[in-house]
Amino acid sequence: MRLETDRLLLRPYQMKDAQRAKELAGVKEIAKTTISIPHPYTLGDAEAFIRNSVQLIDENRAYPLAMVIKEQDLLIGTMTLRLDRQHNKGELAYWVGKDYWNNGYAQEAGERMLRFGFEELKFNRIFVPMMSINKASASVMKKIGMSYEGTLRQDIIKWGEFQDVDVYGILRSEFLKR
Repeated sequence: MRLETDRLLLRPYQMKDAQRAKELAGVKEIAKTTISIPHPYTLGDAEAFIRNSVQLIDENRAYPLAMVIKEQDLLIGTMTLRLDRQHNKGELAYWVGKDYWNNGYAQEAGERMLRFGFEELKFNRIFVPMMSINKASASVMKKIGMSYEGTLRQDIIKWGEFQDVDVYGILRSEFLKR
C-alpha cells in the first residue's frame, strides 16, 4: 500500500527505517505531546513498532505508514489510520519529526489519509484523540476540516501526570462537501 501527495509518500515501514525513526521519535518534544510514544525511544522500540506495523497492515487492522519526502526518500514521521470496522470509523494518529514542523507535512498527509479513509475504506467517521497541550495538532486538524468534539478530562497518564485529551472528528458527509 502506498499513498502519495505532491511532496510525500506514505508507505509501510521497513526495518531499514528503524534507526531514523528512533532518531526522530526519540526527541523529547515528540514524546511530550503524543499519547503513546515513550521517552527515551530506543532502537528496540522502533524495531518493535515496525514489526507490529507490518502485522497490523497484513491483518487489515491499521495502516501505520512512514511519512517520506519523495524527492529525498527521507523519513520524517508517521501517519496512522486505525480501523474500526464494527462502527465504520477510523482513528487518525501521527507525529512529525521536530526538524520538519511548520512545513505543512502533517496537513498534507492528514488530508491524504482522510481521502483514503472516506473514499477507499468508505468510513462514516474519522476522529483524532490528541493531548490537549498539543495546540499545533489542533491547528492541523482544523485545517484538514475536522471539528473539535470535546475534551476527555484527565483521560491519560503521561509521565506520571493526568492529561486531558481533546477529540476532533469529521464525518463522511462533511468531507464530501468540501
